[in-house]
Amino acid sequence: MTVAVLEGSGFILGTAALTLLCYLLMRYLTGGDPEQHTKDLAGSVIFRVSALHGLILALVFAQEMVDYQQLKFESTVEANAIADVYFDARRYDPDLAPTVQEPIEAYLELVVSREWDHLAEGKGLFGPAWGQWDAAYEAVLDLEPADQRQESLRSHMLDRIHVISETRVKRENHAAGSISAMFWFAAMAGVVLIALAYYPYPVQRHNVMLIVMFGAFTGLVLFFISAFSNPFDPPGAIGTGPYLRLIEQIARS
Repeated sequence: MTVAVLEGSGFILGTAALTLLCYLLMRYLTGGDPEQHTKDLAGSVIFRVSALHGLILALVFAQEMVDYQQLKFESTVEANAIADVYFDARRYDPDLAPTVQEPIEAYLELVVSREWDHLAEGKGLFGPAWGQWDAAYEAVLDLEPADQRQESLRSHMLDRIHVISETRVKRENHAAGSISAMFWFAAMAGVVLIALAYYPYPVQRHNVMLIVMFGAFTGLVLFFISAFSNPFDPPGAIGTGPYLRLIEQIARS
């Protein structure tokens, strides 16, 4: 939480200071108050640039939130698939169940304890977790159904274990995705241009406060975009709630 507060404060104070400095610098370079028609033109420029700037921020923020929510959904789907494989193995044959359940449990533990950090550091999926998934897959493939019930359970486990691999690949894609440097250039250029266009307005307390408020709010939005761009790393980390709840469920079973 402390790191998030510090990062957020850095974005907010940084953009607010940048906005104010650009405004004051333009006032100094232009030498004072311009004529009324210049103020009118500046207002028109501010309106148009602000609209485009706000649209860029809104689209990128919305896309990051969609990706974030999609990852939450995929994590829940994977946890459900893991639970299906684990408990169906017991239904298939209590004596053979450990050959499937043990690697599944090991896989679950590695996802929670290692893989999230691995993804946060940009190293991709944790290799040993793939190894445990493969061991569980092989164990399901080696099952020899003796009746229709076992055949149905084996088919369902194979389907569910494929879902696990699919969600893993999607999870890696979420971690690999990052915001383009072009966006940050456009976002900061918009802040600077809008701040420069404020120069016709005199350096008064109310004007300065409004300009600082614009910069601060822009910094807040940029902070949220940055936080959600890596859903495995704080402060926007999505967490491993579905997997932890499954571990508790398994421990009680």
